[in-house]
Amino acid sequence: MSLKMTLQDRLPGYNSFVKPLHFVRAVSAGIKYGFPGKKLTVIGVTGTNGKTTTCFMIWKMLNEAGMPAGLMTTVAWGGVKKLKLKDELNHMTTVDSMTLNKRIERIKNAGAKYLVLEVTSHAMEQFRTLGVPIEIAVWTNLTHEHLDYHKTFENYRKAKCKLFKKAKYGVINADDRSSREFVKVSKNYITYGIKNGKLRAKDIELSVSGVKYSCGDINIETRIPGKFNVYNSLAAVAVGKKLGLDDEEIEKGIFALEDVEGRMNRIEEGQDFTVIVDYAHTPDALEKVFEAVPNVEGRIISVHGGAGRRDESTRAERGEILGRNSDFVIITEDDSRDESPEKIAKEFVKGAKAVGKVEGRDLAVNLDREEAIRAAIRLARKGDLVLILGKGHEKTILRGDEAIPFEDSKVAKKYLRERVQELEAKKRAAQEIALARAKATAEIEKRKKAKALALRKKKLKTEDTYGNIVE
Repeated sequence: MSLKMTLQDRLPGYNSFVKPLHFVRAVSAGIKYGFPGKKLTVIGVTGTNGKTTTCFMIWKMLNEAGMPAGLMTTVAWGGVKKLKLKDELNHMTTVDSMTLNKRIERIKNAGAKYLVLEVTSHAMEQFRTLGVPIEIAVWTNLTHEHLDYHKTFENYRKAKCKLFKKAKYGVINADDRSSREFVKVSKNYITYGIKNGKLRAKDIELSVSGVKYSCGDINIETRIPGKFNVYNSLAAVAVGKKLGLDDEEIEKGIFALEDVEGRMNRIEEGQDFTVIVDYAHTPDALEKVFEAVPNVEGRIISVHGGAGRRDESTRAERGEILGRNSDFVIITEDDSRDESPEKIAKEFVKGAKAVGKVEGRDLAVNLDREEAIRAAIRLARKGDLVLILGKGHEKTILRGDEAIPFEDSKVAKKYLRERVQELEAKKRAAQEIALARAKATAEIEKRKKAKALALRKKKLKTEDTYGNIVE
């Protein structure tokens, strides 16, 4: 166990105790790099779910409109002119203040005029964005998460609201029950939603390839499926309008985003069933994934697990959600850190069993994530859907203090190729057997015909009245 985790366990109020240290680090980072955020127009995006996709939509929209924008999210950072998108390898959404300022400086020097920044509640509590002025704050939603750190939902909400207190303008999801709290602290704002809000989505069409809807005179189409992407794209529309983009620029910019790594990614290797990798790791996010895939021909097979040192109170609830919405559930490991994977899995199993799942029938535990993914793929049949949930884009898995290279999508591709190759080999073998049988049958028929012809000739051989042999 690391020193930090030991202190968190044994020292009451540890997180509050180290706040001054976070503040000093943030000031030092700003001074060292000359507060580079002040030289950019910064759009900060916060919320429980949807932050990363919303950031990507805004970033893509701005760049497509000729407004050079950099990006800093859970998945990647950079993405402006010669500074290509770089994978975010840390299991952290908003990086520490020193790394944050260093990267902002690189993004600014690469020619960015705008920065789309994903901001977490931890970041707000730990002053990581100190000295980074927020022009527009975007809020996606608020559900149960990070109570291991914040202790109460109210504290969690207050941490999110801090971003709106410092922002000049707020973009707020009016359909979320916490919206009033964000409206209260915002200096100037606009609301969006499906049921409520100034910007409202109408005539919504959902499909496996994306969503379509109208918002006033704007017709939005995304290439990423899921009702939640109506909300994510509406937030991007609001930002585009505030920054002066016209309707066509907003429409084209949002449509230009083909996908976001680890967010509803379909893995295709020629199989006759569907495999999707998604980052969903909260109860709300899991529910939304299942809502996004309503029309499945066959069974739904889900692979999911819980991270150690993260909100324990959601584990049984997530087990229930998996159990209710899946035909077969495989509970596996996530970033267990220094927690027992067996202990974490038991809590998920408890939830799944509460809604009728039975181990050995439609519920299994496999604490090797690679083997769990392999088992799900081997279990799948034509028309089924395999959902690999929880890690999404992440490039490592944390076991103890060690970060081991691991990617859900790569593992899925590996075993899909293996499965497809096996099926093709079986198909070829079946074809060869069928061909051999056809040849054998043809040979038998040929022999039968030859024999029949010989017998016929023999029977037809007779002597005429003059004693001549005739046929």
